[in-house]
Amino acid sequence: MVVCGLACWRCRWLLPLLLGLAIIMGIIALAGRGWLESESEPYVQQASLWESCTRSPNALNWNCESLMDYGWGRAAAATYLVGFVILVICFALAVIAFSIEILRFNFVRGIGGLLFVVAAFQIIGLVIYPVKFTEDILLFGDNMFSWAYGFGWASTVVVIGCAFFFCCLPNWEDEVLGNIKPTYYYSSPERAPYLN
Repeated sequence: MVVCGLACWRCRWLLPLLLGLAIIMGIIALAGRGWLESESEPYVQQASLWESCTRSPNALNWNCESLMDYGWGRAAAATYLVGFVILVICFALAVIAFSIEILRFNFVRGIGGLLFVVAAFQIIGLVIYPVKFTEDILLFGDNMFSWAYGFGWASTVVVIGCAFFFCCLPNWEDEVLGNIKPTYYYSSPERAPYLN
């Protein structure tokens, strides 16, 4: 016999766990110095969300310039940071929502809506940064948008996926809460004589 059905109630912590993963990736993106880096030696340029640093090929020390002196730098940092703060709030709300026995599915759908807002803010910040950075900052050598910038996009992709799941979860309310009986599929003896 095969049992069909969703075992979601036992897996209810998967969505808050994914939001926690998005928060960790967001912290790495906010703190990382790898938004832009030199692609090959000599490594003369690196940048974070907050500053751009350069050095001469033989020097050891970096000369850094704050990106907060630029309007676009403040806008990129503010939009990504606002999205991150709302993401932390959504994580707390998700933990609360899945902790109570009687799950409020309209509440869960609201978290999904907030996650779409998070994704919008983060995408705005992640698009403003490379467009304006390459226009206003003098680049030396071959450069690439690197690992910390990638973590920012990874966080955003996870948030978008979670937003869809949070919004669609109420459609399977009975399955998640275990209010339906599982369906058993089996073959009748007439159709499968070899089972006798």
